[in-house]
Amino acid sequence: MATALSEEELDNEDYYSLLNVRREASSEELKAAYRRLCMLYHPDKHRDPELKSQAERLFNLVHQAYEVLSDPQTRAIYDIYGKRGLEMEGWEVVERRRTPAEIREEFERLQREREERRLQQRTNPKGTISVGVDATDLFDRYDEEYEDVSGSGFPQIEINKMHISQSIEAPLTATDTAILSGSLSTQNGNGGGSVNFALRRVTSAKGWGELEFGAGDLQGPLFGLKLFRNLTPRCFVTTNCALQFSSRGIRPGLTTVLARNLDKNTVGYLQWRWGIQSAMNTSIVRDTKTSHFTVALQLGIPHSFALISYQHKFQDDDQTRVKGSLKAGFFGTVLEYGAERKISRHSVLGAAVSIGVPQGVSLKVKELEKQRESAATDVLQKKQEAESAVRLMQESVRRIIEAEESRMGLIIVNAWYGKFVNDKSRKSEKVKVIDVTVPLQCLVKDSKLILTEASKAGLPGFYDPCVGEEKNLKVLYQFRGVLHQVMVLDSEALRIPKQSHRIDTDG
Repeated sequence: MATALSEEELDNEDYYSLLNVRREASSEELKAAYRRLCMLYHPDKHRDPELKSQAERLFNLVHQAYEVLSDPQTRAIYDIYGKRGLEMEGWEVVERRRTPAEIREEFERLQREREERRLQQRTNPKGTISVGVDATDLFDRYDEEYEDVSGSGFPQIEINKMHISQSIEAPLTATDTAILSGSLSTQNGNGGGSVNFALRRVTSAKGWGELEFGAGDLQGPLFGLKLFRNLTPRCFVTTNCALQFSSRGIRPGLTTVLARNLDKNTVGYLQWRWGIQSAMNTSIVRDTKTSHFTVALQLGIPHSFALISYQHKFQDDDQTRVKGSLKAGFFGTVLEYGAERKISRHSVLGAAVSIGVPQGVSLKVKELEKQRESAATDVLQKKQEAESAVRLMQESVRRIIEAEESRMGLIIVNAWYGKFVNDKSRKSEKVKVIDVTVPLQCLVKDSKLILTEASKAGLPGFYDPCVGEEKNLKVLYQFRGVLHQVMVLDSEALRIPKQSHRIDTDG
């Protein structure tokens, strides 16, 4: 007997995405999609007990989706209120008296409101907590004449500074983002704080601009302008202009950075800073999968120094890193070493020991926390469900590939879904994609693949690998023996094959 679906499973599914049909799909389109999936997931086609159980669950889900969408009244209610709306009482009878056109009109209005709310909620909170511990007394004790002081028998270790910062981002439009940040810090009994608001606009595929307003109890109001521009595919420039208002008057500042990618993992920087602490700085940064290396030289007022640092990245689940650096200049010499480790999904704990001449010894403890918008569904559960669906598709995909190969039709060579990082200025961000080759091949019919204008995460065999982040679908396919490639946005419709997707191999 078929297994019953839980309320949570029913509520987490999008019936249109599950059947891969448009929201305006006709009854014939619904029926064709339903029959296709029933043939794929029918429990009688599987003898293995585990696969049979998984097929029963998916078969029931497809049947539930078709029952709702095939009835005009339940479909109209579902379009507005979702699956939970079908079980509500009281208003249901009243709403059912309205025509589907009236209900859909209201649905479009509510959908626009939901999209606006979702846009407002897509924040990217980041926070940092740093603590400085003065441990000089462990290595450099006072003279013996002070030993009669109470407690002088033990080294004096004290917290001498602390810094806390937090920021959030809120996309306003496709090109505009608002950023709100604040910080609190204290050192040797003196402290202060500041708050900043920035508005960033992406002006083109090559650049963006940002306006910043800030205020604090120590430095006074701040007005700034930051510009970024890709000069060539391997070179970019950043300029930051600022006006700091204080009791001493207006203090202007200008910082310009020119950077060039020397190779795949190495970037060279030239920086010029004019203002209160004018300086010229040049550095080379090499970042690979297992290490991060920096060498820098600065000539400036009041600080000139040379710096070399190295960080080793262990390839473990905790993302453990050990690091060391040596910095020497007019202020003296500082040797620092430490480590950091991931302690939870979005938190990293690090500690470093700093030994300086004449600064002494200090211990720094830092906790970095990065929180993201909480997901409505559990990613691990969705991943398991997608893997189960892919296992059920294997036999059908084998037959589809044989049929397509026999007529030089459509073969999905590779397909990936998730977050791609193509901008070199964001190369430090982690790529989060999943292989969806089998699910897409299973949707091929008569040498055609048609995906509707909806999130691909709801398709059979798919799941969302990066909840709350922008996603794409990238497909490499073969048609009539020729390779084609296309990348589309998550909610963008897709029809293949197309001549415009053809890969030009003449070069």
